[in-house]
Amino acid sequence: MCGIAGAVWSRPEDAVDRNTLTRMTTAIQHRGPDDYGLLFSSDLEGGQAVSAQCGLGHRRLSIIDLGGGHQPLGNEDGTVWTVFNGEIYNYRELREELIARGHKLATSSDTEVIVHLYEELGPRCVEKMRGMFAFAVWDQRRGRLLLARDRMGQKPLFYRQDGSRLLFGSELKAILQVPGLPREVDPRSIDLFLTYQYVPHPHTIFKGYHKLPPAHVAVFEQGELTVSRYWEPPYAEPAGPPLSPEKWRQELRATLTESVRLRMRSDVPVGAFLSGGIDSTIIAGLMQSQSERPIHTFSIGFPIKEFDERSFARQAAEHLKTDHHEYLVEPSALGMLPKLIWHYDEPFGDSSAIPTMYLSEVTRQVVKVALSGDGGDELFAGYSRYQAVHLAAMSDWLPSPIKSLLGWRMWQQIPTSTRQGAIGRRAKRFIEALSQSPERRYLRWIGIFDQRMRNELYTPEFLQQLDGYDSGEFIHAAYAACPDRDFVTRTTCADVLTYLPCDILTKVDIASMAYALEARSPFLDHRVAELAARMPIELKFQPGRGKKILVETFQDLLPPSIQQRPKMGFGVPIDHWMRNEYRQLLSDLLLSQRSLDRGLFRKEAVERLIQEHLNNRWDHAYRLWNLLCLELWHRVYVDEPVPLHAPEDLLAEG
Repeated sequence: MCGIAGAVWSRPEDAVDRNTLTRMTTAIQHRGPDDYGLLFSSDLEGGQAVSAQCGLGHRRLSIIDLGGGHQPLGNEDGTVWTVFNGEIYNYRELREELIARGHKLATSSDTEVIVHLYEELGPRCVEKMRGMFAFAVWDQRRGRLLLARDRMGQKPLFYRQDGSRLLFGSELKAILQVPGLPREVDPRSIDLFLTYQYVPHPHTIFKGYHKLPPAHVAVFEQGELTVSRYWEPPYAEPAGPPLSPEKWRQELRATLTESVRLRMRSDVPVGAFLSGGIDSTIIAGLMQSQSERPIHTFSIGFPIKEFDERSFARQAAEHLKTDHHEYLVEPSALGMLPKLIWHYDEPFGDSSAIPTMYLSEVTRQVVKVALSGDGGDELFAGYSRYQAVHLAAMSDWLPSPIKSLLGWRMWQQIPTSTRQGAIGRRAKRFIEALSQSPERRYLRWIGIFDQRMRNELYTPEFLQQLDGYDSGEFIHAAYAACPDRDFVTRTTCADVLTYLPCDILTKVDIASMAYALEARSPFLDHRVAELAARMPIELKFQPGRGKKILVETFQDLLPPSIQQRPKMGFGVPIDHWMRNEYRQLLSDLLLSQRSLDRGLFRKEAVERLIQEHLNNRWDHAYRLWNLLCLELWHRVYVDEPVPLHAPEDLLAEG
C-alpha cells in the first residue's frame, strides 16, 4: 500500500521539477512511510527520445518483498516504469507465467509484474490482475502514460489535464502542491455532496480535477487523454446460471475462501477487523481456518451502548478462537476534526469515518495489514433499506392520488423520536417518499438533503450557478446499468456502483492509510462480485432477512446470536454531539460572516435547521454534520494554501 504522484508534459514551461514532485509525495507520505523514490524520464538511458517528459513519485508502505520492491520500478531495459498503490493478489501466478514466457524479473514484488504485463498487453494488462490498485505506467518509447484503477474502486486516483500536461496523485492534496494551480470550487460538486455526503466520480470538488472511476484506464499520449472502462459487474445479465441453492452455496464458499487465501499473502503481520457482524465474522473465520495459529482480530467500542459492538465481537472471537484485541475509545467531538478534514481532501460527510480512523489507529499498533468485511452488504443485500425497497414496490400499484397523499409534507410534523434509525423516524421517511418513482424514492431515502431542502437552503445566486443541474443523474445512471432485474437487485447494483466506491471504500482507504495500515477486502475480489451479481435475489434476500445465502453457507463460522443479529451501523453519536459539544459550534461556524460570505446558503435557512434540531422538532444531525464538514473543508483547502500536514486548529474565526 502506497502513495503515487507524477506528471507528464511536453512544454518546458509546464515542467514539474524535483522540488515540486518531492512536495507532491511529501503530502501523501502517511500512505507510505517506509520508503520513497523519484524518477524523471530525462534521466533514463533506455528507449528512444520522445517529445513528452515524465516525472514519477512514490511513497512506499512495504508489504511484499520488503527489501526489493523499491519504486519507481522498471523493466530490464528501462523503457517501461511504474508507480503502484495497492496489491496484486495473484502476483505469484502471474510471475510464473511471465518467467515461462521469457521475462526476467529482478524482484519478488507484485509491482514488477505490472511492467511486464504491460509489455505484453499494453493497457489491457489490468484484465489479468486480481487485486486493489491504482497505478501509473510510463512507456518511454511511446511517450505514453497509462493510469489504471481497480475494478471495485478500492484505491483512489486523481488527475488534472492542463492542455498538454497531465498531473496525477493518490490524493487530491498531492496534485494541489503544484504551484499556480487554480482552486475554483465547482457548484455542482457542492450540490452532489449535499445530496450524497460525498462527491462522486468522475467529479471532484474543484473544477478541472477528476477522479478516475473504478474499473477504468486512462491513456495520455501526444497530449490527448482517453478514458475507457475495462470491466463491469454482470448485473445486466439474467440471473443464473440455473444452479441449485446447494451448488450456489458451494460456489460461494470456494470463491470467498480463495479470495481470503490470496489476501493473506504478506511479508508482514496480518489481522482482521472484527465487529461481530456477519461479514467481518465470516472473513475472520475463513482466515482462522487457513492459519496454523490464532489470527489477530480487532474491535473498538464506545461508552454509549447503541454504538458499542464489543460484546458481539467478543462472542465471534471466542467462537473462532482468535487472538482478540478490544479497545474502548472516547470519541472526541472536536479533537478528530482537523485530521478528518485534511485527510479526506474533499468534503466527506460519512461520520463513520471517525470510528474507522480510531480502529485503524489501534490496529496498526499490532499489525500492518487488516482484512475487512466491506462489500458484503452491497453484494448480498444486507442493508435494512433493501427491505424498504421491497416493501415500497408493493405500493406502486396504488392510485396516484393516494400516493400523493402519502407523500404530503405534513407527515413530517408527526412527533417521533429524533434518534437516528428510530422506527417512527424511518416510517415517516418511508411514507413521504412513496409518491415518487422507485429510483427517486431510493435517492430520497439515502440522500442527506433532498431536492426541496437544497432549494430552500441555497441562495438565489448559487441556484443560478447550478442552472437546473440534477444531482440524481449519478444514481440514475447506475440503475440503468441493471435494467432488467428485479428492483432490489437493481438497487444493490446501484449501491455497488455508487455508494460502495464513493463512500465506503473512500472512507476505509483514507482512514486506514492515515495510519499506514493496509485494509484488504475479500468480498471485493472481482470473482466474488461477479458471482454475487449473477445470483438470483431470492438466494440473498427475503422479506425481513438479508444476506440469506451468507448465513446458510457459513453458519459453522457464525455463533447463533450473530446469525440472527440485525444490521448495526458503525457510527458515533452525532445527534448527541449536535445538542451538546457542537451546540455552540453550529452557530459559531455555520452562521459566521466568513461562512455566509461564501454565498452558498441563506442565513435564515441555516438558522431554521439549527433551531429545529436543537428544539427536537426534526432530526437534522447528519445534515448539520455535512454543513460543518463543508465549511471546515473550505477553511483548509480554499481559504489558505494547502498544508502538508493536518492543521491543529480549524475553529478559530480569524
